[in-house]
Amino acid sequence: MRLLDEQYTRTPFYGIRRMTAWLQTQGYQVNHKRVARLLRTMGLEAIYPKLRLSQPGAKEQHYPYLLSGMKIERANHVWSTDITYIRLAHGFLYLLAILDWFSRYVLSWEVSISLDTSFCLEALERALCIGTPEIFNTDQGVRFTSSEFTNRLKAADIRISWDGRGRALDNIFVERLWRSVKYEEVYLKDYQTVPEAVRSLKAYFEFHNHQRLHQALDYQTPAAVHWHQLASRCSFAICLQTIQPQSSTQKERQW
Repeated sequence: MRLLDEQYTRTPFYGIRRMTAWLQTQGYQVNHKRVARLLRTMGLEAIYPKLRLSQPGAKEQHYPYLLSGMKIERANHVWSTDITYIRLAHGFLYLLAILDWFSRYVLSWEVSISLDTSFCLEALERALCIGTPEIFNTDQGVRFTSSEFTNRLKAADIRISWDGRGRALDNIFVERLWRSVKYEEVYLKDYQTVPEAVRSLKAYFEFHNHQRLHQALDYQTPAAVHWHQLASRCSFAICLQTIQPQSSTQKERQW
């Protein structure tokens, strides 16, 4: 699983058979059925259009992908989330993060040793404590299509957007975040326990938000862009509130 994780991060477009062939070139005699089972356990799938190879959750309602051609111009316009596999010395865990598309700011994150909905909801609640997006984008995995998750979004008047099946690039900014987390943190460490992984990941996300300079953000940090943009919008709104009453008073005086 360690080798699969590293190779998937390098070549996320490798399907099961190509990944099997690569492992065989490394001296591992495995068949494609075993590789498929391991990839499912890790929550990984190749990035390319496929014919119904994933197993989305049962859905009471279907939500379209809302972000095609959309220009993201402000913080809290679009949030998205995803889950990735994090290796330990003896085992593994799952990591979820919620990301603001405009600023690349990680609003919250959570880990779990099982793929259940509860840790997704915990991360969502923490993110909603510091803001509310207009649109929330996810894949069609069972955790994000569950009524518990979608009902919480609807209760906050958030529009729901779902990736197309087999289209990991619909959530490209979270995929890029995972690549950074793996190469800049996980692969440089050898987590022995879950508490150790949590402490190290906490430090990394602090670094990502407050110190890591992003080329796409004109070499600013996600925190600087996110909170400065929100502060600017707040100041503008306050200005409007103070200007509008003055305008009304002036009109009354003219009459």
